[in-house]
Amino acid sequence: MTLTRPGLAELVEGLRELTSRPGEPRTTAFAVADLLRERLPTPEILTAEERVGDPETYVRHTLHTEPGFSIVAVVWQSGQRTEPHDHIAWCAFGVLQGVEYETLYRDEGDHLTEIGHVANRVGDVSGFAPPGDIHKVHNIGDTTAISLHVYGADLSVEPSSVRRTYDLPIR
Repeated sequence: MTLTRPGLAELVEGLRELTSRPGEPRTTAFAVADLLRERLPTPEILTAEERVGDPETYVRHTLHTEPGFSIVAVVWQSGQRTEPHDHIAWCAFGVLQGVEYETLYRDEGDHLTEIGHVANRVGDVSGFAPPGDIHKVHNIGDTTAISLHVYGADLSVEPSSVRRTYDLPIR
């Protein structure tokens, strides 16, 4: 991993300062979201080749990991989506290109209830923390979408930021 990507070194510096302070996960996620609003890089944080994505599935590019947080860029071609899932740690994300449609859910035990949805556009930033972070993401646009995610976990030692996926009926 390299800090020579445009805007990455400045973001890492700010994240180190924020994550070195003790705090509740939700508070940290919101503080990281505020930092992303100030320092959200451009799509050029990825190479031209990385920005293309894959026609079969969305692609994750791990840009930086260290104890306490990881930075991952996700490239979504038109129509690509996740399954409903939650996370192992707090997360903040910002959209660098395109539109990502996010659907939020509540776990009712035997089914999921949709509790909201939002179209996240370029420059939109959000943060969340478990529990209560069940969502799915879908590129609803005609162009490739790119988002930058900061997770409160070292993804060099964790296999994924996803805690679990949900295969429950949605009501």
